Amino acid sequence: MFLSEPSLWAQSIFQRAQLGDVRRTKRLVQLAAQLAAHTGQSIVQSLSSSADIEAAYSFVRNEHISPAAIAEAGFAATVQACGSFDCLLALEDTTSLEFTHQSVAAELGHTTAHKHSSGLEAHTVLLFAPKAQQVVGLIEQHRWARDREAYGQKKQRAKRDYEQKESYKWQRASAAMTTRLGPQMQKVISVCDREADIIEYLRFKTDTQQRFIVRSMQSRCIEEEQHKLYAFSETLQSAGERMVQVQQKGGRKARVAHCDIRFAPITVKVPANKTGQSVPLFYVGCQEKDSADGLCWHLLTTEVVTTAEQAQQILDYYERRWLIEDFHKSWKTGGTQVEDLRLQSKDNLERMIVILAFIATRIQQLRCYAGQAEQAKKRPCDSLLSPLAWKLLWLKTEKSQPPEQVPSVHWAYLRLGKLAGWNDSKRSGIVGWERLWQGWFKLQTILEGYQLALSLEQKM
Repeated sequence: MFLSEPSLWAQSIFQRAQLGDVRRTKRLVQLAAQLAAHTGQSIVQSLSSSADIEAAYSFVRNEHISPAAIAEAGFAATVQACGSFDCLLALEDTTSLEFTHQSVAAELGHTTAHKHSSGLEAHTVLLFAPKAQQVVGLIEQHRWARDREAYGQKKQRAKRDYEQKESYKWQRASAAMTTRLGPQMQKVISVCDREADIIEYLRFKTDTQQRFIVRSMQSRCIEEEQHKLYAFSETLQSAGERMVQVQQKGGRKARVAHCDIRFAPITVKVPANKTGQSVPLFYVGCQEKDSADGLCWHLLTTEVVTTAEQAQQILDYYERRWLIEDFHKSWKTGGTQVEDLRLQSKDNLERMIVILAFIATRIQQLRCYAGQAEQAKKRPCDSLLSPLAWKLLWLKTEKSQPPEQVPSVHWAYLRLGKLAGWNDSKRSGIVGWERLWQGWFKLQTILEGYQLALSLEQKM
């Protein structure tokens, strides 16, 4: 299937939606296709007729259509795609969605921005196949509004039950994945950042024999002789080196970190204020050399790590965690622009939020598929673009007649960036997702214009 065909994509994702009426499912597919074809634009900008616009708003406002039912259709499509892979990384994280439209503010909660902000929290799980270097799709997303009256009560969290805390979201996500994936859950490795370093979560995953890689948030007590994890890691011998590309972020400059690798089996003790058995795990450390405050990863995993090669594999998996952060960017900033939604109720918002989440995943799939240089150089781009689309891209960017041999996916990746004004000024060879998607959108506009002109010419 061509990713450039929004109608085929929307059909594959949402055709299983159980919305109580087949006409509603058909409308969902049509709406998703139009929004995907005009990513980042509103319903009014995406649809061509007043009748379609009215039908779309009727769908979004229909109280009988559950946002969860829309999402489950997309999750089912992801489950179906999982059968092609023998290892999957469940990349998960939480983000805040902020909305300024006053009519819906009363139904929303505060976000991490400030007490008077209005929005939702969203915890998302994205499946990635590491061997194929492919984003498979969304498998879970939970959204909630924080209680404004509870703002500033973080210090009282120790008195609340674990199931009542926000941190329970990690276990909830794993339980939801297990329900959907069934036996396929055995090939899933959850990859989480420091926020998931919660003893209840670690114990739940090990008790249910689920696989994970979690970055340590604190130097936990362990049964090994040094008693503290980070002190213990300093006693381990180096198992090799690793070069880690540190991306630019905020005031931090991009650089390459030269790191030492260490690993060992460990047994994590349960904190004194908790009950239960200790948790046997494996530890993998990655620490920048000659830098006290440089890059430092302390990873806890259920994967067996007894060799340097296995330790490097764990680090390879953890480095893929940035894809979930990139998903949030494509969902929120410059991609689908979910935070620009202006709807009158929380349920209406959520129906659109869910649809846009799957469109944002499509953006991720495009970037990941086209941006893997070595593999992409070997694939012809007609696996990504229709014959007409790549030939028009060639004419627009190469200013010459298209060749007989189909160029590579990597060529298409770079030329889509060029179409959007990217010029590789940093000499990285990496097209940012915003530029890539702008180029993709411009190509669709060129394609539509060409097809319209051809249709008019045939009628004359």
